[in-house]
Amino acid sequence: MSPHRAAPKRAVKAKFEKPRGFGTLNPATPIAELHCHLGGSVTPAIMWGIAHAQGIRLPSKDYWAFRKMITAGSKRTRSFNGYLDLFHWTELIQSSPIAVERSVYEVVAGAYRKNHITTMELRFNPMKRNRNGEQDLDHIIAAAIRGADRAALEYPVKPGIILILDREFTLRQNEIIVEKAIAWASRGIVGIDIAGRESANFKVAEYKRMFRAARKAGLGITVHTGESGPVSEMLEVVKQLEPDRIGHGVKAAGDTKTMKVLAERKIVLEICPTSNLMTKVVSDWEEFRQIFMRLREGKVRYAIGTDGPEMLQTYIRDELAALGRHGILSVAEQEAAAATSIKSSFVKGAAAVAIPRSEGAAPRVSREES
Repeated sequence: MSPHRAAPKRAVKAKFEKPRGFGTLNPATPIAELHCHLGGSVTPAIMWGIAHAQGIRLPSKDYWAFRKMITAGSKRTRSFNGYLDLFHWTELIQSSPIAVERSVYEVVAGAYRKNHITTMELRFNPMKRNRNGEQDLDHIIAAAIRGADRAALEYPVKPGIILILDREFTLRQNEIIVEKAIAWASRGIVGIDIAGRESANFKVAEYKRMFRAARKAGLGITVHTGESGPVSEMLEVVKQLEPDRIGHGVKAAGDTKTMKVLAERKIVLEICPTSNLMTKVVSDWEEFRQIFMRLREGKVRYAIGTDGPEMLQTYIRDELAALGRHGILSVAEQEAAAATSIKSSFVKGAAAVAIPRSEGAAPRVSREES
């Protein structure tokens, strides 16, 4: 055997190469944030300050332990229910008119400063902010609107508030939330939603009448479905509640009939990639590649959201950049998703405020602690 025999070649793992046209969206491109929960959108530093200002006793006096407690990332939060558990403390801290007003203001103003979000739809459940009836529900809602109005006075933004119903609430509790949404529709409440853990007591058909009343009052309709629950629920939601948009809805990609109905009715999916990966609703980026490919083939419209930018430690432009980086959405498709977000917003005049910055004026995405 020759002493100069060549060493065996090592197998080289194939590297994924992005096709041409994939890249990062222009930072000046206007975007509307359509799927953003108040409980997951306030920076930990501000939440820390609000908690202490209200005298809320936290499990730890260490800021970094607190930060870890309200942000996703640990094995504890890598499930749908584990993620929802994070909202226990954020909702408690935001449970007063003062806290809600400050939170809404900081989220809307911060979204513009950090990401040039010109239209911001912020959703929350007011009954999870009134400490079991201790606080007046109207005061909580009015405070949210004041926070949004204050941000709109200081920045060129169009904010809107969506009130969330909960699957685990009684029918009457949810009916009250819809009544409040209708009552405040002329002041800044732009839509209603249903979210929360899966519950055997939740029956879609029972909400048909109240959602019809909300629509008649001019409110937009969005519903969390096609995320952790069965894809079959999506068709029932579409039939009974006639939503304009669906929160998440990624499971539709696995059902041709559902995609056909969504395309025919021009229902927009609010897709939040990082959230779906964190909760294990979607296993990895490769599965997302297949999801977007099927949605594209089925002509299903979608917008990209964050779900909770601070809790998930991501911003909306991070989400789009990741989809481009993984070769899932081209720049043109990212631009289309951004345009869809503005066109399908429940906020009146969203398109009018979505004016691109002048050349060279758009900064890089920045992160703030306060």
